[in-house]
Amino acid sequence: MSGWLQNIVLAFIGFAGGISVAGGVFAFISILGIVPRMADRLGIASHIYQMETLIAVGGVTGCIISVFEVPFAVGITGMILIGFFAGIFVGTLAMALAETLKVIPVLCQRTSLRMGLPVIITAMALGKALGSLYQLCFCAGR
Repeated sequence: MSGWLQNIVLAFIGFAGGISVAGGVFAFISILGIVPRMADRLGIASHIYQMETLIAVGGVTGCIISVFEVPFAVGITGMILIGFFAGIFVGTLAMALAETLKVIPVLCQRTSLRMGLPVIITAMALGKALGSLYQLCFCAGR
């Protein structure tokens, strides 16, 4: 196969794979019902289409930045903000998955837990945050 034909085939396969993975991720997010639940809790249910559009735009932007390694200087403040919002996204996704799988209600029922659920959820979030911070500070260069 000639060089340009091979590149076209590889580009097509890569694009098809990316579309499949992105479709799976967005289907997973929609099955969990994160967007409608957040819109309801924030009191902006009338703007749900705008929220979904922003999620898709964020996904596409992240892919472009990741694939093409777009350099941009954001400084330490920008890095903190990006990390903060990425952490919110991951935490929301993890808690929505746990809620969908009914992990927390089953835990409460099996352990006869009646009080202290907010403390357990806060401890889970702090553990995740501290573990990520430890990995970032001490294991990033390895």
